[in-house]
Amino acid sequence: MALRHITRSVNPLPCSLRAARSLSSLAGVANPIPATFLRGGTSKGIFLNRAHLPPDQSQWDTIFLGIMGSPDAQYGRQLNGMGGGVSSLSKICVVGTPSESQKSVGIDVEYTFAQVGIRDNVIDYSGNCGNLSSMIGVFAVDEGICAPHISHVPKATGTVRTFNTNTNKRIDNTFLVVESGSRYMPVLDGEQASIAGVPGRASPILLDFVSPSGARTGELLPTGSPSDTVHVTLADSREVTVPVSLVDATNPTVFTSEQGLRTALNIPDDVAINFGDSAVVDTLERIRQAGAQLMGLDPLAQAQPKVAVLEPASVDDAEADIVINAFSMGVLHKAVPMTVGLCLGVAAHVPRTLAWDAIGGRHKTGELLRIRHPGGVVEVGAELSSSGEVASARVMRTGRRLMKGVVWW
Repeated sequence: MALRHITRSVNPLPCSLRAARSLSSLAGVANPIPATFLRGGTSKGIFLNRAHLPPDQSQWDTIFLGIMGSPDAQYGRQLNGMGGGVSSLSKICVVGTPSESQKSVGIDVEYTFAQVGIRDNVIDYSGNCGNLSSMIGVFAVDEGICAPHISHVPKATGTVRTFNTNTNKRIDNTFLVVESGSRYMPVLDGEQASIAGVPGRASPILLDFVSPSGARTGELLPTGSPSDTVHVTLADSREVTVPVSLVDATNPTVFTSEQGLRTALNIPDDVAINFGDSAVVDTLERIRQAGAQLMGLDPLAQAQPKVAVLEPASVDDAEADIVINAFSMGVLHKAVPMTVGLCLGVAAHVPRTLAWDAIGGRHKTGELLRIRHPGGVVEVGAELSSSGEVASARVMRTGRRLMKGVVWW
């Protein structure tokens, strides 16, 4: 079942009574609960086997908040839990066996992603995490939930076909494997690959998002147009018009241009934009909310859609085609949310989007788009069918097993 709501724990009952009622309904859930702590790409998260959670998904929130140490309204550090005080470290994936109907179309495992609030008790199920998606197959094989589909060309690899319930999309994970008795187990500690934002080298994990268009809205271009304008009232009461591209592939994203942001805030061309400045952050949030409304999404849900600023790569940058500064939960991302990077890779193929314009409309299907972000460069690929439909979006990630045991909630 797809989860497309945002849980907002607002209740007039006293906290003590509310907690007592919640805990009484979870009396049969182990505390501590079996858990695995994994890095996937540039994110880390808690992975849980769905078999260890209540069948009623509305009861998950109390457990997730306790695991992460949320809400931490005073300090925002989540020191009472596994969270790290930033959105990329406050994530949970619940992994389980697929339904019979999913099995019939080749799905091996399904998962639900939860973005856990840091200072508040909001748990957002409205989107997916591209980085942690890279470790779903590894976790499922480690847990014995499924076995990988093995190929020996050119090296022994295993593929797990995963299904994300947040977006109702299939994502294939392919990773190196080694034979261990009667099983093939994922290998993560090779040195074949590296990714920006993570030190060292590791084994590659290929993510293939199958038919990624319309993950939330049902359409690649929710407004039917590759470019739109949003009317925004700024904090100083000025009204401005800002160009945007509203694209929904892997996750919905509001793209705006660096020049459009400069014009809105009267920032001279010879002055670098400070993406940590409160006026910049506030303006981008207003742009994001306006874009969300045009996409038919909840503008108050910070997790989705995300907002990102695009600009052409400098002429002397031989490593990148385009530059992005993306925000996650109102904060500049230290790299780029992987679903935003994949969405950009798709948008670059769509004529007259801001992404298309930024690279001069020269990108061809199958070519990797080199995206410069605050942490370095990432390459993403997209395949379009002869009819122009997006067949897949691909990216390479790495991951690492960090801990396996139990976690208190």
